[in-house]
Amino acid sequence: MFSIKSQVESGCLTSVPPRYVFDKSSSDCISSEAETIPTIDVSLLTFGTPDQRSKVIQDIGNACRDWGFFIIINHGVPETLRDEMLKGCQSFFNQTEEEKKEFSGKQLFDPISYGTSFNTNIDSSFFWRDYLKMWVRPNFRAPHKPAGFSETVREYCKRSQEVASELVRGISESLGLEERYIEKTYDLEVGSQLLVVNLYPPCPEPEVAIGLPPHTDHGILTLLMQNELPGLQVMHNGKWVPVNDSPPNSFLILTNGKYKSVVHRAVVNNKDARISLGTAYGPPLDTVVSPAPELVDCESHGSRYRGIKYRDYLVLQKANQLDRKSCLDRVRI
Repeated sequence: MFSIKSQVESGCLTSVPPRYVFDKSSSDCISSEAETIPTIDVSLLTFGTPDQRSKVIQDIGNACRDWGFFIIINHGVPETLRDEMLKGCQSFFNQTEEEKKEFSGKQLFDPISYGTSFNTNIDSSFFWRDYLKMWVRPNFRAPHKPAGFSETVREYCKRSQEVASELVRGISESLGLEERYIEKTYDLEVGSQLLVVNLYPPCPEPEVAIGLPPHTDHGILTLLMQNELPGLQVMHNGKWVPVNDSPPNSFLILTNGKYKSVVHRAVVNNKDARISLGTAYGPPLDTVVSPAPELVDCESHGSRYRGIKYRDYLVLQKANQLDRKSCLDRVRI
């Protein structure tokens, strides 16, 4: 399977090949109103006054409950590091197909995997997307080329992990749980971290193709960074909300759990390549994940989901086509 990037750069594409045509008509209602996406100042969790910290925890809870998505600012990850990361990712994709094929993973849990679409064995339509996946925790893995890329990835993952840990503690408290409840229950200090770099090359007919279709993510939360080109859309109140204007040096957070697991998608454009980096944070792969007993109302409905190993949940997601339905629906009781 040739990458989308190589097909675009061949100069032969004037239209979208039939296998990449995606029907968006059934779920393409774009919000016509200017939606205010929640923005969280992460620094207040650590350096704010007690009142400020209490307020930001409440804001996190509201954002998780109402949106399942929010923007974070003042997170402490240097903008220079983010820029270096984006440049390194672009350099990886700029290598020849032969160089990149060295990292073509065959299995879901291969340490490094380069490919296209989502799962070309089952995708009914192919997606306008090339990707590089790296399992960076508990054991760090990254491509050894281009030069210096692995070192940049390591530092970026270290700094972003610190941000994710701070957010998970805030989310835990917003649920009325002890600050480190989620961390301790799911052994997040030795948990898993999957970094996925997505490249969406310019598309000759963006209206008939899709970068990634409507779906939800796995893990506790996903931290997302992107270059200056918009493309992410999140579902809110039954309509798609484009995430076009986020503050400089900000991250986008997608959350899961009792809180809303937000449905989102990536659309493409005909002008330039878009790059996004999604980092999914989860428990160790063999940890059984189930609803916290403290959050289960036994008198009304009890637990809504069966416990499942995180590893098995990832297998379940990969074995099914990405669709608007959350993978959580497949473990619903």
